[in-house]
Amino acid sequence: MRGLFITLEGPEGSGKSTQARKLSRYLRKIGFGNIITQEPGGTKIGQKIRRILLSPTSKEMNAWTELFLYLAVRTQHVEEVIRPALSAGKIVISDRFTDATVAYQSYGRGLDRTLVNDLNRLAAREIKPDLTLLLDIEIPQGIKRARGKGKGDRIEQEKIEFHQRVRNGYLKSAKEGKSRRE
Repeated sequence: MRGLFITLEGPEGSGKSTQARKLSRYLRKIGFGNIITQEPGGTKIGQKIRRILLSPTSKEMNAWTELFLYLAVRTQHVEEVIRPALSAGKIVISDRFTDATVAYQSYGRGLDRTLVNDLNRLAAREIKPDLTLLLDIEIPQGIKRARGKGKGDRIEQEKIEFHQRVRNGYLKSAKEGKSRRE
């Protein structure tokens, strides 16, 4: 029996991690086993790449390098965590997945959307979410929440205009409402 794959998406500080934990607790309470995971991260290799991606010392990283690192994390994540859990009949709750790559790398960084979608399909190894929940927040409030009391990671330190493009990308993708099974 195949499990269920749920992704939570949204701009920085929109509450994805918090809502993932709440959803996980609720599902366990009503008898559904599940796992929570995240991108970038989710595996030991993914965590190492995450540190590079989010480190403020990686400011010189170009958009293509960033894209390929996210895709590498995704492929490892799918094969090591997501696919095995789904095959075992579990519910997988992921804080970000392919929609984040479209929002951040296509809309935020300006990379070709068709190419990003094609690469996403390859990296995701034919795994698609059954349900995606988009959490929205006004950008200044989200950045303030994400940074907390610190300066934030490399992505959180981007200019407001970048984050607005990302948010607009998420909203546009949601409005288009493409079926996950196409």
